[in-house]
Amino acid sequence: MSDIAPDLKTPSDLRRNDTRSVADALNAALADCYALYLKTKNFHWHVSGPHFRDYHLLLDDQATQILGVTDAIAERVRKTGNVTLRSIGDISRRQTITDNDREFVPADEMLSELRDDNLKLVESFRVVKDAADAAKDNATSGIVDEWTDQAEERAWFLFEASRKA
Repeated sequence: MSDIAPDLKTPSDLRRNDTRSVADALNAALADCYALYLKTKNFHWHVSGPHFRDYHLLLDDQATQILGVTDAIAERVRKTGNVTLRSIGDISRRQTITDNDREFVPADEMLSELRDDNLKLVESFRVVKDAADAAKDNATSGIVDEWTDQAEERAWFLFEASRKA
């Protein structure tokens, strides 16, 4: 991460080197959130089959929740005196969740892929938690628990929705 422009330096009692590791972890999780958001919306737009309405609504609700987390993550980065993602290119360089550009994806594969991606996001949040704890950044450590719980709930719903009768 480059040095921060003087106009963007946010006052903080946390040590700058410690907060950079937290910011790096937060920015990686943020990139994954954006990748997961877009994939979830893509699947929402393209889902088909006998459970169309249920899946369409589920994926829209989940996408809305994921997008809501992005602002909280970015604001947390800024509160620690660091800078956050600036572009789609920045997201693509940092994301670990893979895109899905296939023309057609069966609904059961959509749900399974999104379930796994949400669990991957949980892993990213655990990295944030560890970095925040090491930096004694109590605020980040506390709020990431909520984001983790939300991602675990999304994974659970996707798992249950994809179970065979």
